Amino acid sequence: MKNNRRDFLQKIGLGTAGIAAAPFAVNATSLSQPAPEADDEQYLKIGDDIAIADTSFGKIRGYQLNGVYTFLGVPYGANTAGKNRFMPPQKPEKWEGIKDTIWWGNTAPQIMDNRYAAVHYSFADHWNYDDVSEDCLKLNVWTNALADGKKRPVLVWLHGGGFTNGNGIEQDGYHGENFAKKGDAVFVSINHRLGPIGFTDLSGVGGEKYASSGNVSQLDIIASLHWVRDNIANFGGDPGNVTIMGQSGGGAKVTCTMAMPASKGLVHKGVALSGSMLRANDQEYSRKLGQYVMEEAGLSPATLDKLQEISWREYIDLANKALERMRKENPQPGFRGGFGPVADGVHVPKGEFFSDPNDHTAEMPLMICTTFHEWSATRTNAKLEAAGEAEIIEAMKQRFGDKSGEVYKAYAANFPGKKPAEIMTLAASNRANAVACGNAKVKQNAPVYMAWFGWEPNLYNGRMRAFHCIDICFWFDNTDRMYTHTGGGKRPRVLSEKMSASLLAFMKTGNPNAGALPNWPKFTAQGGEVMVLNDSSEVKNDPDRAARLSLA
Repeated sequence: MKNNRRDFLQKIGLGTAGIAAAPFAVNATSLSQPAPEADDEQYLKIGDDIAIADTSFGKIRGYQLNGVYTFLGVPYGANTAGKNRFMPPQKPEKWEGIKDTIWWGNTAPQIMDNRYAAVHYSFADHWNYDDVSEDCLKLNVWTNALADGKKRPVLVWLHGGGFTNGNGIEQDGYHGENFAKKGDAVFVSINHRLGPIGFTDLSGVGGEKYASSGNVSQLDIIASLHWVRDNIANFGGDPGNVTIMGQSGGGAKVTCTMAMPASKGLVHKGVALSGSMLRANDQEYSRKLGQYVMEEAGLSPATLDKLQEISWREYIDLANKALERMRKENPQPGFRGGFGPVADGVHVPKGEFFSDPNDHTAEMPLMICTTFHEWSATRTNAKLEAAGEAEIIEAMKQRFGDKSGEVYKAYAANFPGKKPAEIMTLAASNRANAVACGNAKVKQNAPVYMAWFGWEPNLYNGRMRAFHCIDICFWFDNTDRMYTHTGGGKRPRVLSEKMSASLLAFMKTGNPNAGALPNWPKFTAQGGEVMVLNDSSEVKNDPDRAARLSLA
């Protein structure tokens, strides 16, 4: 997983990130709340007539935990195996009786080999995975009430992992209970197809049958949003106020989903953390890759359907071999290309997203956040932490080539007093893509708000810094649940309370000002206004602009 996400982070401009994600606590209790009740009342309720909700496909039964109704593994689409592979998502079959939805849905097909091989990643980041299968179109819901007529704001979480890995509960920070309870919001997270299963464009060799194959992963997200529109009122939510939010690859999914014509009326606001995209893969590229997949399988257009008959693992392996060939014979600049959204002009627009001042995205507010040290390579490397300027400049050549010295000096001047290793990390974790996304979106009517997360945990001798993924648990009131990222306790909790209040305000109104943080101005291309999030948060005007100029 680390290699796939590392490639993605390079692709979106974050460098080889210290990739962080973590677990669902086995006792399922909310650690970021005090003990459930002072009198120690029972806080888990599960039974025949507890937590029953209606959906358009049948009744489901979950449970109540700490007063929050919880439904896990709710079907929003049919099994994508066999004849449904490479096809747009189909609706699940309706069921009789009541379906128990008390455990996570299957993880989408992805390579699981050696997922837990690195002990420090396994400790700090954990990785939560269950059964892997193509029957993965499932979602999770947390809410304070069922069908009570209230219109709570709805958040739909799109997980990270590039476009290749991950799931809706990959780390504890994704858990929705605390945010739903405190904010009186409805929290939804989803699983959807990934990698070659979700993004192989066979339209060039397979004709009309495979016309949508390059974007079925994104169409899964749209299908989940249709489920939200049609069902979320039964969970106390407002289908007219839906915010999509994601991190890393999930952040790129946010901006891509917003840009899709099918998101009109389904998405009302977006939040992109540590990742965004402004263009999808060119279809000439994606069709060539699809042709290479067919050839790697030894098939022809007449026999292409056999790709729906082999196991998902066999298919991913041969697709990745085709990708290796593609990268050798048709290299893309930087880390573009691979299996990801396709600019087909039907499902995903061609050209730059948000470029039309009058399309449906023009009224969607957007919040963007990155972290100071997305690439935190010093976590387990005390030697790198102590390296001198010359060593660091040499190491930076892997990323910046002959410009490494110039980039180092620019960042050292912009951030005086920082260690050489931290200068390297700041440069590799640059905000260039985030600012580019903000500059593109701000040309439309709806506001853009920019944040930069700099809070650092006192873990690993201070070497973890503000690494990739650390901010997720702050937005969702999960800093005690995600203690291997924060250390737990009061210090991170204080900032989390301010950030989650701001997120909730943004969901409700499109404006994050809730009185918890300093006044948060709209982002402008001229001012570059950014909320710097830390123990003491403050607004600055494009504080790293001088350093970023060295990247051009």
